[in-house]
Amino acid sequence: MADTIALITGGNRGLGRSAALHLARTGIDILLTYRNGADEAAEVVAAIRNEGRRATALRLDTEEVASFPDFAAAVGGSLNEVWGRSTFDVLINNAGFGVHSAFEDTTEDDFDRQVAVHLKGPFFLTQALLPRLADGGRILNVSTGLTRFTFPGYSAYASAKGGVEVLTRYLARELGPRGIAVNTVAPGAVETDFGGGAVRDNPDLNGMIAASTAMGRVGLPDDIGGGIASLVTGSNHWMTGQRIELSGGQNL
Repeated sequence: MADTIALITGGNRGLGRSAALHLARTGIDILLTYRNGADEAAEVVAAIRNEGRRATALRLDTEEVASFPDFAAAVGGSLNEVWGRSTFDVLINNAGFGVHSAFEDTTEDDFDRQVAVHLKGPFFLTQALLPRLADGGRILNVSTGLTRFTFPGYSAYASAKGGVEVLTRYLARELGPRGIAVNTVAPGAVETDFGGGAVRDNPDLNGMIAASTAMGRVGLPDDIGGGIASLVTGSNHWMTGQRIELSGGQNL
């Protein structure tokens, strides 16, 4: 039986890195992307190989839609070179960044970049990679808990992620005949460098979020990485078109 291969965008850091390592520990090989962090990506690839799995990394900027055909060709080359096959099994659209700005201060450029990275990018990247995604595969789009609850300053980010959740349902419907399950995972607040590391580094903010979370603390990257691994492994292929929140019960 062929090895399972997952392609994770933004797999060099944060939640993507955690997901890549958790998936490797479950026996899945990894093709990860990075935008600027080539050294970080190389470290993740080395860590995955230390787990006994195969891995490689490719550069990708999800704002550069025009680059997607060449990227898809590079994926094909890596699949052939590393795995001796032409398809992969799991696509995790994770890459992104946040803009924290009050609604009245959010610029058109801020808004356009959020839509480009979080909605337009996954839309057309998934389209470009569909010929490489095996029938019976899985797609997991990363959204945010901020599409359910609100936190001032994230209107552009959350609006773009809301579009991702709608896209997920359409993909689930249109790719269902190929046996491809498509779902959304929506993390709550997590201690990473997202948004300048405010949740991680600001004790008052961290404490405020923890107090509003059923589990009594802010999330850690491994909470999300482990959750992602559980969603794309195992016997839950009948689940599709769903939004699964990993927030520890934030703002219930």
